[in-house]
Amino acid sequence: MKNFFKILAIAFIGIFVISCEKDEDQAVITETVKSKVTPDKTTLVLDKANPDKVALNITWNKSTFNVPVVYTQQLQFAIKGKNFKDASTMEVTTSPLTFTNKQLNNIALGLGAATNVAAEIEVRLRTLVGAAPFYSDVNTLTVTPYLLGPTYNYNDLYLIGDATAAGWDNTSTNTKFLPLQKTAAAGVYSYTGYFAQGGFKMIKTPGSWNTQYGMGSVGTLSTSGSSGNISVSAAGYYKLTVDANTLTYTFTSIGSPTVTYNTISMIGTASGDWSTDLDLQKSDFDAHIWVKKNVTLNSGEFKFRANHDWGTNWGKAQEFFGVAELGGGNIPVSETFKYDVYFNDITAEYSAIPLF
Repeated sequence: MKNFFKILAIAFIGIFVISCEKDEDQAVITETVKSKVTPDKTTLVLDKANPDKVALNITWNKSTFNVPVVYTQQLQFAIKGKNFKDASTMEVTTSPLTFTNKQLNNIALGLGAATNVAAEIEVRLRTLVGAAPFYSDVNTLTVTPYLLGPTYNYNDLYLIGDATAAGWDNTSTNTKFLPLQKTAAAGVYSYTGYFAQGGFKMIKTPGSWNTQYGMGSVGTLSTSGSSGNISVSAAGYYKLTVDANTLTYTFTSIGSPTVTYNTISMIGTASGDWSTDLDLQKSDFDAHIWVKKNVTLNSGEFKFRANHDWGTNWGKAQEFFGVAELGGGNIPVSETFKYDVYFNDITAEYSAIPLF
């Protein structure tokens, strides 16, 4: 029995010595030179009109260690003050790195930055040796992202008043506002349709009276809050023209339309496919105005057609607004986004207004 315990003790001591020798063989990894990140600018207002243009270059230098190691390097972006919680992380291998307006915009919005507001975004390099992280110093960028969506360089005007579909309810939740038709000349608009007896004005933004256009004198407009209402003495169909540049307007009675349709729909790759109609809603104020609010249109093209039949269809190769032609070209949509769509079956005028 004594010999057994002696053998067991010797075996234990041997295992302990071997373990100690292995520990002594393992080197402690030390970062001898810290990694570094250098952006070529720190204040960026991102340019929506040039999404593929380079907005930022980041040069970085690797960490070095006291022994050869295998490591992974990652560039991290995070909103300042969050200690890189929910950071945007990407593996990197070469320097410098370039970021386009679109790429940096997507990163900023993904982190929770607000559009058109400057946000402080921190950037650093993380080096992983196994599970052990080593970090560069932090740089802070001031980034102003833009709202995703199509480039839409137009101003709209909307009818308001008891002579119009919207009534005098100037709230942003009122879904009955109808826009005037834009023309090729900036600041020049028209509207053809039904007006009830009463009065109306025009506003730029539903829910706000700034800016408004009311009557100054007959034929002239005023942008003052005390401007008068343009009067409609008798209900009927009229054509309104507005020149916001010269603050003038005309308002002329026209005959009642003689052609009516049961349905007006959109059809095409922008609204679905070329085999499926997406119906617009007929206005309960004017049976010749058709509306589809808050609809997602895909990058593609579409046409309008009546009664789900190609016998009467309208189109034009012009984005956002135009006067469609019978059997005309396809209406293009450059970018997938939400839109309010309007169609006037008296004039074949259409508008697809992006919802920013």
